[in-house]
Amino acid sequence: MAQILGGIALAAVAAVAAWRAHALSRSGAFAAWIVGACVFASGGWAYAAVLFAFFISSTLLSRVGRARKRALVDTGKHGARDAWQVAANGGAAALCAVLAAATHAGPIAAAFAGAFAAAAADTWGTEIGTLAKGRPRSILTLQRVPAGLSGGVTPAGTAAEVAGALAVGLVAWALGIAPWWAVAAGGMAGALADSLLGAFAQDLRYCDTCGRACETDPHACGARTRTIRGAAWMSNDAVNACATAIGAVAAGWLALAAR
Repeated sequence: MAQILGGIALAAVAAVAAWRAHALSRSGAFAAWIVGACVFASGGWAYAAVLFAFFISSTLLSRVGRARKRALVDTGKHGARDAWQVAANGGAAALCAVLAAATHAGPIAAAFAGAFAAAAADTWGTEIGTLAKGRPRSILTLQRVPAGLSGGVTPAGTAAEVAGALAVGLVAWALGIAPWWAVAAGGMAGALADSLLGAFAQDLRYCDTCGRACETDPHACGARTRTIRGAAWMSNDAVNACATAIGAVAAGWLALAAR
């Protein structure tokens, strides 16, 4: 009980600190409190370190080249993360943390870390890949796509995905949570799924006023946009949620197979 109460309190402190640092919106801070409470209460500081390996590194990377990223007005959300973004990146991990605490099953603990590894891989790849020189290519068609649009990949972004997944994997391994390679592989599986879903299933829209593809409605110019590819309900947050779930399943399965 003491760990649960302590986890709730520590998660609240961390969420308020992130909100005051403008890393989270008000709704994002509330969602982060829920996710953090599940993680802290379930696995203590070891699980919290895995969460922080994702969140702190991703927040710092999001502030690199901020002016260039803000210029990419066609690509969804910028600035402080809201509740949907927090849930998409941390919901699967929080659920796995609670299940791991209840079952004491090693593969589920690996799934917890794998979900955050997928979130880190995707975020690192996006934040660094966006700053890469040259336009990215679609992971499906290899045709050039505008920087920042989902489904585009670059060598720098892919290398960053590997680094992000590996960073979380090493933290999980160092704290005795799961094999580093299983977590890192799960993270890469999730990042790959994110790119593939972003390239064909995510809602891609078109602004007739500006004559360009985008991921927002309305567009930055204020005009309404229409869907030209994918499902209208498959937002970037939905894609991220699927990717972290896949990262969790892949890491858990690998950890189980290695027994």
